[in-house]
Amino acid sequence: MPDFAYTARDLAGKQQTGRLSANSEREALAALDAKALYPVKIEVEKQRRTIGGGRVKPQLIATVYAQLADLLRSGVPLLRSLDVLKRQASHAKLKMIMQEVHASVEDGRTLAEAMLQHPKVFGEMAVSMVRAGGEGGFLEEALDRVAEFTEHQQDMKSRTIGAIAYPAVLAGIGTLVVIILLIFFVPMFEPMFDRLRNKGELPVMTDIVLAISDFLQAYWWIPAVLLVGAGIFINRKLETEEGKLLRDKIKFKIPGGGVVFRNMAVSRFCRVLGTLLRNGVPILRSLDISRDSAGNRVLSQAIAKASENITAGESLSGPLAASGHFPPAVTEMIAVAEEANTLDSVLINVAEGLENRTWRQLDLVVRLLEPILLLLMALIVLMLAIALLLPVIRMSSSI
Repeated sequence: MPDFAYTARDLAGKQQTGRLSANSEREALAALDAKALYPVKIEVEKQRRTIGGGRVKPQLIATVYAQLADLLRSGVPLLRSLDVLKRQASHAKLKMIMQEVHASVEDGRTLAEAMLQHPKVFGEMAVSMVRAGGEGGFLEEALDRVAEFTEHQQDMKSRTIGAIAYPAVLAGIGTLVVIILLIFFVPMFEPMFDRLRNKGELPVMTDIVLAISDFLQAYWWIPAVLLVGAGIFINRKLETEEGKLLRDKIKFKIPGGGVVFRNMAVSRFCRVLGTLLRNGVPILRSLDISRDSAGNRVLSQAIAKASENITAGESLSGPLAASGHFPPAVTEMIAVAEEANTLDSVLINVAEGLENRTWRQLDLVVRLLEPILLLLMALIVLMLAIALLLPVIRMSSSI
């Protein structure tokens, strides 16, 4: 049951503030009326109480999208559909969330606005797609697309984790072994290496390894504190708009993965825009909705600039191509479609082609991760072994 913060006046005109719990805003207003209070302002508190039941898995959310689409397609009203979903939910946290979504829609909010109150469960792309479907009259199709994308995304995430699990474990064990060698094993050779250092015959690589070993023995807590501090700083930075924009810029510049992230964002934008145009939504309104569904702020800014140019009477393909974030083949197809007045169907075809190509590219990137991580770990261990063996070989040669 959500908590509501209210500002109200009593019969004497004196202002009062407080909080109350209710299933919906309507119930909260009735509770104030029972207290002879005239509400001035009432809103759901931003700080929600912790809902038990653990984390809601993406598979469960995808199932909710698909079931809601099926219910609406069968003619069941939205409120009744949400009531069915909340009653059949077996996951405690998901059940509570669906109850709050149902209460919000019952109070007059749209489904997208109700979902927006739970950003950790319903992502930005899902909310934008649902908003577009609600405004364009194709909510069932939008929910189906969100369910399909959520399942694809989770499947690729599972495949990625499965592919890098083995090399990641090896890399972790290798790092632990290297740290143990540097702190406990390397110092045992230092007296022997001091003789070569005094003669000026100690290899530079060995000297660097000894310096790192001495630093870790005396100041091991410094890198630990730096790592924890960097993690906290990055996490807080990513919660700001500037941090999110920087993160999206970095995504586009990752070697090998940047193209994948870009194509995924472009395909989502093209699919939503094409679907909106097909359902008769004006192009400026369609661009305003679809740019949020791209899931990338860099691309969203480029689309916003394109909207400004369209207002001035220019084409869509020109500013998109000038941004440098859209593949040339995509902008050329959009340009031809604008001339032929087939922009809606072409955009959907572009989205399907990009999605298929993106999944193949992502699968290739995942396959390359394993040998790259293994090679990196092997190089680190090899360099450490060479640094320790070079002085021994040199001493053996002199004897």
